[in-house]
Amino acid sequence: MSLSSTPSAAFDLPPETPTALPGFRLWKGAFDRAAQVALLAQVTAAEATAPFYRPETPGGRPFSVRMTNLGPMGWVSDRAGYRYQPTHPVTGAPWPPMPTILLDLWRATAAWPAPPDACLVNLYDARARMGLHQDRDEADLAAPVLSISLGDAAVFRIGPAQVGPTATVRLESGDVCALTGPARLARHGIDRVLAGSSTLLPDGGRLNLTLRRSGRT
Repeated sequence: MSLSSTPSAAFDLPPETPTALPGFRLWKGAFDRAAQVALLAQVTAAEATAPFYRPETPGGRPFSVRMTNLGPMGWVSDRAGYRYQPTHPVTGAPWPPMPTILLDLWRATAAWPAPPDACLVNLYDARARMGLHQDRDEADLAAPVLSISLGDAAVFRIGPAQVGPTATVRLESGDVCALTGPARLARHGIDRVLAGSSTLLPDGGRLNLTLRRSGRT
């Protein structure tokens, strides 16, 4: 049974899809279309107070994705470095609350005693990419990282934390995946977005929502 579009409703996840990397968990089609539409509406509403912006690397190179955040803390990148902070770097306003359905999803999947305190939202157009990287800016690197895909499908690349071959997985709208245990520090990124593969976003593109425990709250 897919996730209910009613934010506070109980739900059952679909069976996990096996993956080749221990600790990399994948639930294909976890959000049905109604739940995707409901979540997209909440992200769109939050954009009014936390608009998407284009961050820069510490070296001054602009990202190809645009970003915003939900929840008490947000991940940002600029010439001062990578970090979590409680305010939007452009407007100075606090980040908007995290939708309840995301907290429900975390409880159903994460097996972690504390809720997420940050939800990074990445907006990809057809040209956007994300190079291989590790999520290392959190205070407790044992806490899982949970990701939800909305909109156009993407070719997701993932490999072991240290060295070793990488593999690709097609992530489609409504898919949920998690980096846990031995895959918590897996190298991962987005090779490309498959433009036109979804009709969810009115202008096309892909949204990726990443739930994290920054440990800064």
